[in-house]
Amino acid sequence: MAGTRTVMSGFRDFLMRGNVVELAVAVVVGAAFTGIVNAVVEGVINPLVGAFGTRDLDHYTLCLRGDCAPNSAGEVVNGIAIKWGSVISASLTFLITAAVVYFLMILPMTRFLARRRAKEPVDPVVETELQILAQIRDELIAQRAGGAASVGAQRRAAEDGAPLDKPAGGDRA
Repeated sequence: MAGTRTVMSGFRDFLMRGNVVELAVAVVVGAAFTGIVNAVVEGVINPLVGAFGTRDLDHYTLCLRGDCAPNSAGEVVNGIAIKWGSVISASLTFLITAAVVYFLMILPMTRFLARRRAKEPVDPVVETELQILAQIRDELIAQRAGGAASVGAQRRAAEDGAPLDKPAGGDRA
């Protein structure tokens, strides 16, 4: 029974993650939106495109073999029909859906996030890896020497224009 509880709590944690919940919302909204786009394509765009021909796009076919005349139910019995009008209709549906999703959802969200990042305070200057390694090297040298002032402090003083401390052994002539 304890194994079942851990599996169920793990499953619950998985479902409650932000990405899974957002994905579920996106699927529901996408399904509802697909119905709207299909209605627009079938009710408006197909007849407009079909106005250049003799009928709407769903009825355009190419007969490969035999007689492609439809029977009373609208099915082709004696031939192989390629329904290229339906492919164009589905392609238009996809393009319209993709354009609406991009221009009404993705583009505004990208702009919003860019503005939000621009308002965030800039992080202080971060030391480069080379600078950190140089500091570690200087501190290790100072520990070996056992001197009062660390090499890093001497180096910083030299960068500021102050003279370096003389080594413990004095001047060699």
